Amino acid sequence: MSLPVPDTARDAASLRAAPLLEVRNLVKRFPIGGGLLSRPRGAVQAVTDVSFDVARGETLALVGESGCGKTTTGRCILRLVEPTSGTVCFDGTDLGALDARAMRAMRRRMQLVFQDPYASLNPRMTIGAAIREGLVVHRLAEGAAADARVRALLDEVGLRPEWASRYPHEFSGGQRQRVGIARALAVEPEFIVLDEPVSALDVSVQAQVINLLARLQRDRGLTYLFIAHDLGVVEHLATRVAVMYLGRIVELAPTASLFTRPVMPYTQALLSAIPIPDPAAPRDRIVLAGDPPSPASPPSGCVFHPRCPHPARDAACASIVPPLEAKGTGHEAACLKQPPTAVTPAAQRAAGGSHDPVFSLPAAALRSRGASGTGTRAAGLST
Repeated sequence: MSLPVPDTARDAASLRAAPLLEVRNLVKRFPIGGGLLSRPRGAVQAVTDVSFDVARGETLALVGESGCGKTTTGRCILRLVEPTSGTVCFDGTDLGALDARAMRAMRRRMQLVFQDPYASLNPRMTIGAAIREGLVVHRLAEGAAADARVRALLDEVGLRPEWASRYPHEFSGGQRQRVGIARALAVEPEFIVLDEPVSALDVSVQAQVINLLARLQRDRGLTYLFIAHDLGVVEHLATRVAVMYLGRIVELAPTASLFTRPVMPYTQALLSAIPIPDPAAPRDRIVLAGDPPSPASPPSGCVFHPRCPHPARDAACASIVPPLEAKGTGHEAACLKQPPTAVTPAAQRAAGGSHDPVFSLPAAALRSRGASGTGTRAAGLST
C-alpha cells in the first residue's frame, strides 16, 4: 500500500495563515528526590526553551532519540503534564491561564492518540463504550444518537460497526490503534497529538494507519503534532520537521529542505542511519561517539558538542548556547559552526574558539535519501 504524497500547495497556504498552536519558551523539569522533609537533589531537564508554531491543517513532526523530550513536549501542550514555565496558546487562548473546567472544555478541541494502543484502552470496557465516553463527558450525544455516532466512527476508521461490543483484547495492534483514533475523533477535535502512533505496528499495518491519518486530515481539516522516530514515515506525512536533542529543538525546517540539506550535525547523523532496503548497497553511516548525556546534567554550551562530528568543533561550542536561527528560507538550526550565524567569529574566538564557521554536509547524510523515498520503513532513530 502506497504512502500519501504531501499536498505542497495546501501546506504553503496553511503556513501563511495565523498559527493554530503557538509554543513559546516551554520548559519542563522533573525534580530528583525530595519529599516532605528534604529538598530535591536536582532536576531532570526534560524540555528546555522549546518554541514553535503549528499552522491550521499542518503536520509538524517532532523527531529525535528516545528520551529527548518529544512525548513530554506533547503532554505539556495538552497540560496532561504541567509545564515548569513557558506559554502554550491554542487559537489565541493561553492554556496556562485556564482553570480545570475551562481546560476540560478546551480538550474537546485538542486530543491525543497514544503510542501503545493496548495500554491506552481500558480492558474492562468495550471499544464502543470507550469511544462513547467522550461523547457523554462533553454532552455531545446520548442514547441512540451516541450509539449511531460510535458506529459511524468505527466505519470511518475502517472497522466494522458491529464490533462495538467487543473488548480490546479481541483486536490486533493495528485495529486497536484505529479504535484509539476513533476515540480521539469522537469529540470532533481540531488538533491531535499523535504520540508515535505507528511505532508498535507491523510495517504493512503502518502504511494503512498512515494513509488513514492522511485521509482524516484531508477530510476533516485536522492539524497534527506527529511525534515519531521513524524518518521514513515522517517524510511522507509531515509538512515540517522539528528535531529534538536532549530537550531542545536543534533544527526546524520544511520536510523537503531537511531531507535534502540537513544543517545540524545531529540531524545529518540521524538521516545517515535510515536503513537502505538493498542488502548489496554500500553503507556509510555517521557514527556518533559515546552515549547521549544525562538530562539531569546536560553539557554546557551546545548540548550536542560532546558527540558532534563537525570538523570545526572547538571550545566555543562548549561555551556558547547556539540560538535556533535561520540557515535558509524557513530553515532554522542551532549550530555555531554552520553558517550563517549571528554569533560572529570574533565572539566565538573570545569564547575560546579556534575555527571559523564552515558549512559541512557529509555525503552519508544524503545517501539514504532515495531509500526513504520508496515508502519502505526507515526507523533509524530509536535507541
